[in-house]
Amino acid sequence: MKIYLNRKPVAGPWGGGNKTLSKLCDAIIARGHELVFNLQEGIDLIFCYDPRPDSSGVWYQNFINYKNNNPETRLIQRVGDVGTHSKPELTQLLRQIIDIGTTDFFIFPSTWARQQIGHHSENFKVIQNRPLDVFYNHRSQKQLGDTIKIVTHHWSTNEKKGFVFYEQLYKFMKSNKVLERQFELTYIGRYNSQYKHDGWNLLDPVDKIALSQILSEHDIYLTASIEEAGANHVLEAMAAGLPVIYHNDGGSISEYCKDYGIGYSSNKEFKLAIKKIVYDYENYKQNALRYNEKINTTIDKYIQCIELYGKRKNE
Repeated sequence: MKIYLNRKPVAGPWGGGNKTLSKLCDAIIARGHELVFNLQEGIDLIFCYDPRPDSSGVWYQNFINYKNNNPETRLIQRVGDVGTHSKPELTQLLRQIIDIGTTDFFIFPSTWARQQIGHHSENFKVIQNRPLDVFYNHRSQKQLGDTIKIVTHHWSTNEKKGFVFYEQLYKFMKSNKVLERQFELTYIGRYNSQYKHDGWNLLDPVDKIALSQILSEHDIYLTASIEEAGANHVLEAMAAGLPVIYHNDGGSISEYCKDYGIGYSSNKEFKLAIKKIVYDYENYKQNALRYNEKINTTIDKYIQCIELYGKRKNE
């Protein structure tokens, strides 16, 4: 098949969607398909990775126009984000796409994402995100030491990543004596400068190899992020072997982490969650080490959808 993909992968410390995109490009070519990045004659499948305009201004309306002239061409819409993190235009666009009915098949990263965007038809598949293999490289059986090391990482400074909670966390843990022992907080990535970071060790964004090493050196992963369609940061943490404390309003995070950590909805519940993990760390650690999902599974499922639903309608 000749497959058009409307995004190209970029180098550097970007979000998990870019990592998946890079792997998908490699897999499409490895399967013997022709991969193109511009709308041209003879396209069998348009795989829309993101319906918003790209750097050259090509967007979903262009795909509608192409299909009007080439009705045999198939269109798959991968939903990676539903716009809950300050992208209302994406939320509106995705809902319009559903109403228009041009898309032949949808791929969602979580059940939450599908429900959030209001998709109710049968032309879909939920394919959860999974981490790159590199995040398994340094996972260890280490137990708690004298200092409990808590880590989180975000490349975005959006408020819904949980900066209000991160700002309050250090003082909250100190004043409430959540732990009767020392602890260390590390934040990797881009921190929102509107919020204080007292007590946090701030590290700049790093590449995936360095990130996998740093994560594995910690004991517990914490995320206060909410309403994520397909969160990758928690998957990377679980691949590194860390139990996760996550917000129950995390969207996909709750789906991804429910068997590998503890959820919370308030400061009181967070206090109980961290106590539970600390006091029964060996069991939580061993459970986290059972997580063994890898990105190739996600890519294989993408390819299955492409090859099954990407055939021209007249074939």
